[in-house]
Amino acid sequence: MTEIPAFKKGLPTQIAVLGGGSWATAIIKILTENNVKVKWWLRRKSDVDFIKKYNHNPSYLTDALLNPRKVKAYYKMYDALYGVDYVILAVPAAFVPDALKNLTRNHFAGKKVVSAIKGMIPDENMLVTDWMEKVFGVPLTQMCVIAGPCHAEEVALEKQSYLTIGSPNINLAQEFSNLLSCRYIQANPIADLYGVEYCAVIKNIVAMACGITHGLGFGDNFQAVMVSNAMQEIKRFLDYAYPQASRDLNNSGYLGDLLVTAYSQFSRNRTFGNMIGRGYSVKSAQIEMNMVAEGYYAVKSIHQINEKYGVDMPIIDAVYRILYEKAAPVAEINILKTHLK
Repeated sequence: MTEIPAFKKGLPTQIAVLGGGSWATAIIKILTENNVKVKWWLRRKSDVDFIKKYNHNPSYLTDALLNPRKVKAYYKMYDALYGVDYVILAVPAAFVPDALKNLTRNHFAGKKVVSAIKGMIPDENMLVTDWMEKVFGVPLTQMCVIAGPCHAEEVALEKQSYLTIGSPNINLAQEFSNLLSCRYIQANPIADLYGVEYCAVIKNIVAMACGITHGLGFGDNFQAVMVSNAMQEIKRFLDYAYPQASRDLNNSGYLGDLLVTAYSQFSRNRTFGNMIGRGYSVKSAQIEMNMVAEGYYAVKSIHQINEKYGVDMPIIDAVYRILYEKAAPVAEINILKTHLK
């Protein structure tokens, strides 16, 4: 590892966080437990002005107070990116291309990029890390991803939580884990960027399936079987797309993240699915939630990718047909029942 120059020892790590949602807010709260300075970019100037005055997000995790000595909000992204060591992406995947459209490769040159996004770039069907490498030339060895199991709402309450940091550069994963670890967060590095990132994407789709079945009146017994089958789907997909002999899907970054998203009251993807199961249209569910459920976009990407791979993924197929082909949820789940064991 490169020796840190003496003049830099003890100085705070400079981090830009892009995004104004609950997960971005939670990450900032965690980071400020340690020796960091956060430059926080938000899309709305009114939110920036509010944070500067009241030191909390006006729209998400509103009870989480932020340290004004460590956090400064910005409306201009260029200003937020200037002089930082890390850039954390916490914008919903569907909005990433538009949010970064005015940036160039120079804005990311020499910076470490962290994806806190549990979704895929729609239309291009690309993981966020692959997209950043393609568009901005950020090497994979300079990137990592944040996985759970961890809900922003529990971070705000300072409940003991765990994070998994995936990167092909284990030293980078460890370095960023150290920046996140605090009295209520334990962050652990893992050398499996693609496995962790794809699992984070697919588990949101599974959570939607759990919500749909709950909305239809299915119980815990059925959901337990579906989640265990979903873990097998994830394994089949990863073994085909990105095989890795050392990958243990029982690790909390895989199984734990799946479980908390599938079962938690805080899971927006489960909530979205529950509304669909109860008869809401996609549009009406999106309007009522006023939050982005990443699984809605992800299921189309995974479905289209798997048209080439041909992996057996009946849960993914069922959710895709319900959301994009307007198939009746009850009919699709009845078909799915015959595939589960």
